[in-house]
Amino acid sequence: MLEARELLGPTSGTKEQNRRKLIIEIMIKADQQSRLAQRLGISGASVSTAVADLVEEHIVEVEPGRKGSVVRLPETRGVALGIDLGFRRVAVIARPVDRPFDTVEAQIEIEGANRGFSRLLPQLESMIRAAVRSTGQELDDVVSAGLAVPRMIDPRNGRFTTPVLPPWTGTDDPAASLRELLGVRVAVDNDANLGAMAEQTYGLEKPLETVVYIKASTGVGAGIMIGDKLLRGERGMAGELGHLTIDRDGQVCLCGGRGCLDTLVGAEALTSQVRRAGRRDYRPPDNLGLLIGLAQKGDAACRRIIGDAGRTLGFALAQLCNLVNPRLVVLGGELAGAEELVLDPCRQELERYALAGTVTDPDRFELRISGLDSLAEAHGALILGLRARQQDHPGDGAPGGVVSN
Repeated sequence: MLEARELLGPTSGTKEQNRRKLIIEIMIKADQQSRLAQRLGISGASVSTAVADLVEEHIVEVEPGRKGSVVRLPETRGVALGIDLGFRRVAVIARPVDRPFDTVEAQIEIEGANRGFSRLLPQLESMIRAAVRSTGQELDDVVSAGLAVPRMIDPRNGRFTTPVLPPWTGTDDPAASLRELLGVRVAVDNDANLGAMAEQTYGLEKPLETVVYIKASTGVGAGIMIGDKLLRGERGMAGELGHLTIDRDGQVCLCGGRGCLDTLVGAEALTSQVRRAGRRDYRPPDNLGLLIGLAQKGDAACRRIIGDAGRTLGFALAQLCNLVNPRLVVLGGELAGAEELVLDPCRQELERYALAGTVTDPDRFELRISGLDSLAEAHGALILGLRARQQDHPGDGAPGGVVSN
């Protein structure tokens, strides 16, 4: 049996570094040689030569498939982790590096960072251990880890970008804390960014030029993939759709702005609307999941609130589409659970306010719900963690931190 830790060990020379990058991409997703070349940004001939060498050394296998031969790892010991640390929910996925991307072991809890990271850490450690054990391997077999958080991350140092918004503080460094447990570097990035990375890598038959992933839960964020690269911005603040001003005279937001999208379609904003609409004999839902459930069962107030949220989101997405002209917009996060109740009004307002050429041609634009269920961000974190192993000494800043795509 191969050992992933040895395959990802130190290298010397450009050829060995490129070979390790190829092995990492195969760990991320077994794929056809042409698509591996596209993901790596190198020629098909270079990949073909490298694959032939790896086959001869029994490091990879080429398996015939209905749509073409797929390059994969043989039996290999090693586990990759992806952790999604949300405000009110935590998801941990563990996958042996030789398994298909959709065969993960998952642990999910409905309490998140709103409890405070120091209080959450023991539970998170227990979830990680349980997920890894479910793969049949041990914590010592973990070779990579990525972390998704619902806040802005500076790509230069992997720390929270100012202003650092609740529930985090400027001293919090969850990636460094998890590195002490795992013994491997934990790469960290914004959750919407990693949702976009997962959609581009796992959610599509083949990559598209521009993909936008919308994470709509406690707040709203957008991850933007241009080809195989994430658009992060100078300080990691690209895609902060939730802080786009929609109502200049609206409520004050945590960011210090007024009338931000988060104050209109975030989970707390929506559940508070139900409470204000309630009668004395009406027990309103206290979280977004329950609100969506009631809307799907026909509750008039809840259906109206979800529909209005879709319309407001569609107006905001129209501005985004006018700026970046995406081929695909994917809705994820808890609000995506409302499916057509939110998607239909969202699509109506998007078509009303966006430039017609950006959204009306079904062959050039699509708006849909994520096909990765509630694990898109965790899948993206797993990808990020593996790609952090592309360099012998990844990152110049904190022990945690984002890495190049």
